[in-house]
Amino acid sequence: MTADEASAEFHDFFERHHAELARLARLLTGEADAADDLAADAMVALWHRWDKVRSADHPLAYARGTVANLARVRIRGAVRERRRVLLFWARHPERSEDPDVAAVVDVRAALARLPFRKRSCVVLRHAFDLSEKETAQALGVSVGTVKSQTSKGMAELQRLLGTSAAGHLTGSRSR
Repeated sequence: MTADEASAEFHDFFERHHAELARLARLLTGEADAADDLAADAMVALWHRWDKVRSADHPLAYARGTVANLARVRIRGAVRERRRVLLFWARHPERSEDPDVAAVVDVRAALARLPFRKRSCVVLRHAFDLSEKETAQALGVSVGTVKSQTSKGMAELQRLLGTSAAGHLTGSRSR
């Protein structure tokens, strides 16, 4: 089969089945916006393996399996992200006799300016007192990533707040 023939055959397959695969993706994920993206991603994956797909007993079943796998990966990623966000925003009540409201507002504003990964590493390490390993597990990253992102995040906080305020945030301790 020539490249033009394979291309024409894939184009025909795409035209016949893309809408059905998008519907499948929508039903699996519950997200209309994601459905077309997943169907398109599946079609790209199928095109890269078109010789294998076209020789399969049931190419449409292969395509449906590809959509299902991509939907599963998307759902798992969304669940992990929700867990990370919930962990990040979970609040443990801390009582203070005379909280320095202005300082709290400044720290929160400075934290909000950090990219999410740096912010989450700093907060989990210093506000929640998690170890590097526990932080890495919570965020689904390596310990090295936690170390570098925490260091970079603290450097940015020191730049934004000043050294003494950032030191107060961490209790001037290092782990």
